[in-house]
Amino acid sequence: MTLQSIADGPTDRLAKNSVGLAHIVFFVVAAAAPLTAVVGATPAAFAFGNGAGVPGAFVLAGILYLLFSVGFTAMSRHVGGAGAFYTYITHGIGKPAGVGGALMALVTYSAVQIAVYGLFGVFMAGAMAPIVDLPWWVWSFAALVIVHVCGQRNIAFSGAILGVCMIAEIAILLLLDIGIVMAGGGPEGFGFTSFSPATVFAPGLGVALVFVVGSYIGFEATAIFGEEAENPEKTIPRATYVAVLLITVFYAFSTWAIVQFYGPAAVQPTAAAGLEGFYFAATDTILGPWASQVMNILLITSLFACVLSFHNTLNRYFFALGREGLAFKLLGKVHPMHGSPYVAGMLQSAIAAIVLVLFILAGADPYTVVFSWMSALAVIGILAVQALVSVAIILFFRKVKTGHGPWTTLIAPALGLAGLLGALALVIANLSLLSGSESLIVKSFPYLIVLVGLLGAAFAIQIKKAKPELYASLGKAFE
Repeated sequence: MTLQSIADGPTDRLAKNSVGLAHIVFFVVAAAAPLTAVVGATPAAFAFGNGAGVPGAFVLAGILYLLFSVGFTAMSRHVGGAGAFYTYITHGIGKPAGVGGALMALVTYSAVQIAVYGLFGVFMAGAMAPIVDLPWWVWSFAALVIVHVCGQRNIAFSGAILGVCMIAEIAILLLLDIGIVMAGGGPEGFGFTSFSPATVFAPGLGVALVFVVGSYIGFEATAIFGEEAENPEKTIPRATYVAVLLITVFYAFSTWAIVQFYGPAAVQPTAAAGLEGFYFAATDTILGPWASQVMNILLITSLFACVLSFHNTLNRYFFALGREGLAFKLLGKVHPMHGSPYVAGMLQSAIAAIVLVLFILAGADPYTVVFSWMSALAVIGILAVQALVSVAIILFFRKVKTGHGPWTTLIAPALGLAGLLGALALVIANLSLLSGSESLIVKSFPYLIVLVGLLGAAFAIQIKKAKPELYASLGKAFE
């Protein structure tokens, strides 16, 4: 497709056939941020959760999301588009629920993005301190500007960047994992007790799942790129399964390897004694100090790749709302040269900047407040939206006869729904630990997500009364 043909085409359609299976998988796995999830999140899961059972918790989460993906990918063959969760919920449950789910998703992904900007500022400020000592927020805003510029380009441009970052992250962790295996493990040798039911379902599993489930946020983004994918009927399902399997196998293997290094009996107290140095100490021993330095650099690139991926995801949600007429129609425009939703990108970058400024003015700590609070909000939001999608899948296949069997249309989605609701209950029960705060603001997060969903539904009902033509067209832009 030539640049001129894009410029002469419709301004409310994304670039067709611009991404393939590899690009989409890169986006999804980069959103999961392998190095950030493993080095940043799992030490807390080891320390406060079920200890040596963390690898098994990743297997449980992987099974949950594979079950969710059965109906999710089947429905993607019949309902597609950049609206993703919005279109699924709209076609399955109804338009008020769809609008409510879209607003919940916007809050969720916005929270993730702001959390990662905060964490990026922390690590970047620490890495650059010997050279130039600047506040964390300077680096956060520098990342925001670069991410915005990348998001204005064609989606394949960002995909290439994410691919390089992801491969480097996986490479350094694999070097550590393989080094541990070749060294024969640690003081207790090799074993697979991390996957035994007695170890996995030990006290603290609920706490571990808080961090484990959070590591999967973003895998569902495969469907968001359906309109831009090559052969989406095959590409989107394949990309979803590949992404979930990659995340599960890699995270389970990496956490299993670190358990072998410290030993099942010692891994929990060791993690509790030093969360930040948990993986770096192992890297120094197995690979040498050079690897720790490389890992520190790649952790920063991991955070950048993560926030770039969520930026593109958010752009497409704003784009969907603009194209549907639920927000300013200008948001539904695409760039005449790059085919990207550039106006939506401008808006959501501005929103992220405003929220960061508010945190800065309040004197909030970038790690314990910006990152922790926003992560807590994001985990609650994504599980709630995914539960709504599971209900939508079941209802959709009851209304529309497609030829799929009961496993695809009812059993797997119902099992996924039960698992998601259970995970949501565990997250809420452990909210103070997840956020690191007893603040009433943090405790209000579950109610905030519910309120956002209800406000979205009320907004849709108001549109039905005031603009029945617009209401009747909701969801049809993505059919």
